[in-house]
This record gives sequence, structure tokens and C-alpha cells, in this order.
Amino acid sequence: SPYDSFMQKHLQHYGYFTGRSEVVKKYGFVPSKPQLITHSSDSDSSSSDEEQGPPHRRRSPHEHPEYKGRPLITDPKTAFRQNRLRCGLYLRSQNDESSFEPRWPIEIEVLPESRIRHIDVQPKQPELFNKPNPKDHMPYVRSADEDNGRTVFNYNPETCGYYMRSRIGGNRDGCRQAAVKIRDSDDTTVLFESRFESGNLMKAVQVGEFEYELYLRYDLYTKRNTQWFYFRLQNTQANKRYRFTIVNFFKSSSLYSNGMRPLMYSVHDADNNKIGWRRWGEEIVYYRNNLTAPDNPSANMYSLTWTCKFPNDNDTYYFAHCYPYTYSDLQDYLNGIQGDRIKSQYCKQKVLCRSLAGNFVYMLTITSPPVLSPVPEQQLKKGVVISARVHPGETNSSWMMKGLLDFLLSDSADAKLLRDTFVFKIIPMLNPDGVIVGNYRCSLSGRDLNRNYKTILKDAYPTIWHTREMIKRFMTEIELVLYCDFHGHSRKQNVFIYGCENKHLPKERLKERIFPAMFGKNDISKVYFC
Repeated sequence: SPYDSFMQKHLQHYGYFTGRSEVVKKYGFVPSKPQLITHSSDSDSSSSDEEQGPPHRRRSPHEHPEYKGRPLITDPKTAFRQNRLRCGLYLRSQNDESSFEPRWPIEIEVLPESRIRHIDVQPKQPELFNKPNPKDHMPYVRSADEDNGRTVFNYNPETCGYYMRSRIGGNRDGCRQAAVKIRDSDDTTVLFESRFESGNLMKAVQVGEFEYELYLRYDLYTKRNTQWFYFRLQNTQANKRYRFTIVNFFKSSSLYSNGMRPLMYSVHDADNNKIGWRRWGEEIVYYRNNLTAPDNPSANMYSLTWTCKFPNDNDTYYFAHCYPYTYSDLQDYLNGIQGDRIKSQYCKQKVLCRSLAGNFVYMLTITSPPVLSPVPEQQLKKGVVISARVHPGETNSSWMMKGLLDFLLSDSADAKLLRDTFVFKIIPMLNPDGVIVGNYRCSLSGRDLNRNYKTILKDAYPTIWHTREMIKRFMTEIELVLYCDFHGHSRKQNVFIYGCENKHLPKERLKERIFPAMFGKNDISKVYFC
């Protein structure tokens, strides 16, 4: 079959398959290379003058026993019936503009301004890691005492403790004044803001002329989960050394201890110099502070502090934990695919379900159309399911997903081979609600969706329930050979594959390691071996 041939060639390429057993089965011994060439099946078939038997009639797709009883439709372009796989529940309509608007919980304030857009530009030079220095300052959290410092931004949405309803634009009453007002042109106070898609700054306290302590908003309807951050700054001065300290992290270690820097974006530099997000900051330290967790007084809290100088006056800046990728960014990307005459032939978009807040969860089906694929290959394709962004703060998973989709829909020979061999079911954003409101880990249920794949609560975890049901249906129609869920990690470097072993099926142990082994052979310098 095409799949067996595909896997055999790849395993041979990586040194895991030699074909020795097949040769021994045919010859009873391992012949020399000339013998293999002389007795090859290609040579026999092309040079034999013996009388051939009657030609074997090619079985049509609907006669294959594996497809018996499946719904079939007639394709007028091919004049014979083709098997079509279920792709989802609803067609994704490009004309329904309301479907592209994010829906927010009704208690959340959303700025009534144009959507924030960032340019996607590669850095011209490799960005260096920060070199940790044991002598770097680790500030004591002074704002824990309300008498210390001046609150310059404060937005902690009042909720009833659980999700109720949603609407486009969030709170009907609009936005109150969350930041202080600038008194005059000599006022050096930084203006903070985060009431936009994926933003999550809760409070900023000025503890020095150019020093600020920042509090991140916990995942909605929880009192935990802070790692992701994304916020805006204005009224900064060029070449002044600022210090920012985020004081309410829960994790005891971080990649910031191993050289990672926060990301900074300058609107002026993006508009005028085509410079996008860049790693920024000095004196970066991640450390245990003097605070305790709000729901557990015996649990410690941790701080991330850094200093920096801004390049421009009268500019707007953003800081983020990782490169932002919002629900609206995904909408734009899917619109681009749908509007592309070539890519839309290989990629069919459907709506798998709606999230708790009513946002669409999209599913893509990528494969070669039947009219472009030989019949035997079409009926013997294998299935692959790939998903991403079940954890909203792991934005790198969305960028990995974008790279995968760019490749699968490209015109390269490898992409064509994959489309001819597999049917890909792809869910690019499993938790759109969490992405929209700026959560790090949870959905609007206040729970980690990645811990609820066995749930029967369809209404509480609709995206997980529908994903699981889709996979069940898919497995009745086609053999599923791989399911991969893209994540990001706050403490491990590079790329790695993590899987769950089934102790009840020990025979699958080596089989499950084939793809990770091939993956690691591609570029060993980028693979992290746990």
C-alpha cells in the first residue's frame, strides 16, 4: 500500500529498515548485489516473454470490503463513486462576518478600539541568551504592603466565580478608567493596558520613578495559573533604565533562569523599520519572593524581574511571555487559506463545535482530492489527527501549527506525498475562549481541558467532547496511525515528544517509539531528550 511504501522508505532512510528479512524470505539467503539486480521484480516484469494470464480487474473503491456499508456519493468529474470522510458539523462561512468576532464573558471589559496587529518579521541577527549573574538584584516585593507604592493600573474583573454568558465586545457598560491620568508633559508615569485580546495584566504598582511591580490576572474563575503575560506600555522615555518585576508566579523554576528573555514590540520600529518582536531586557532573574499564594498561605510565590532601556520616545510598546497568536490571528490565517484557489482544494474547513462562550472551534481536513489521486491510493490512505492550543498561554504551539499547515499546503514534493498518503484532521485551536481572555492554562470552566479527555460532560467541556467523538468516528472510517497535540513548555528547551504508555499493551511499546525516533533523527541539535 502507499502507506507501507511510505513508511518503508522513511525507516530505510533513518537506518531502521534494511529489507533483509524480505530478501531472505524470497531467496532463502542474502544474495550479492548483482544477483539482486538481475532478479529484481522490475527486470522480470519488463523483460519476460512468457504468456501472461488474464489482466486482474482493478477493484473500484466502493467494492473494497473495508468500505462496505459506508455512505458514497457520485463525483461528476470522475464518473465513479468516491468515498468521502466526515469533516465536521458545519460549513465555515466566509460571508458570516459575526462568526469572526471574538465572544467574551459579559463581565470582561474590552477596549473599544481597533484590533491590535503585530508584524511577523524574523530577526536579522540571532538573538543572544541572557547570561545569568548571581549578583543581579532580586527586589523584595514592596507593594504587598498597600502603603508602599502607587497603583497606576488596576483591572481585576468582578465575577460571580463561574462563567455565565458571553457577547461580542464583552461588558455592555464599556471600559472604566483603569490607568492613572497623566498630569502634564513632565509626568513620567508609565501607562499600562491589557484589556485587549489575550492581554492579562491585572495591576501595576509604581515603587520608584522608573520601577514597577506587576501582578498578572489569574485564569478566569480560578485563583491560580500565571505564566503567560501580554500587556501594553505608553508614555515611556528613551534611554532611561526601567525595572519591571512580575511578582505572582507559581512555578518554582523557569526558562528565564536559563537565559530566556521577555519579548518586546515597538510600534514605531515596526511601522518605520519593519522590526517585529525581539528578545529584550537585562539583569533577568527568576526567584522566590516574600509573597504566598492567595489560596494556600503555605505555598511560595515567585518573581521575574528585568531591566531595560526603550529605544524611542513617544512610542507604544508591548511585552509578552511568548510571541502572541490570538483567535483573530487564526481567523485571518484560515480566511487566507479559504481564499486561495489552490490551497482550498487540499484543505476543507468546517466548524467542529462551539466553545462555552460560543466561539467557533475549527477543524481542517487536508488530503489530496479524489480527482487528483489514483484510486488505489485514495482508498488505502491512513489517518493523522493533530491539535494545538489546548493551553492558551502556550502560543508557540500555534506557531508550530502554522508552520505545519504552511508546509502541508505547499507545492513541495514531500507535502504532495503526505497529502497522497494521509488524511489529516487538524484542530488548530482547542481552547479559543482561554486564548481570547488571556488565560494561561484553563478554559472558561476554570479547569484544565488537557486533564478532561475522559469527560462525559459535553456542556462543560464541549471542545474536548467533540474532539474525542470526531476521533472515534474517524477511526471507524480509516486507520488512525498518529495523534499529536502541540504544546509549549515553561522549563524544557528545544523540541521533544512526550507520550503516555499503555501498560496493558506492552507489544505497542516499540511501535509507539517509531515516529519519535524518526523525528529525532531529522535534526538532533533541536531535539530535547527527556
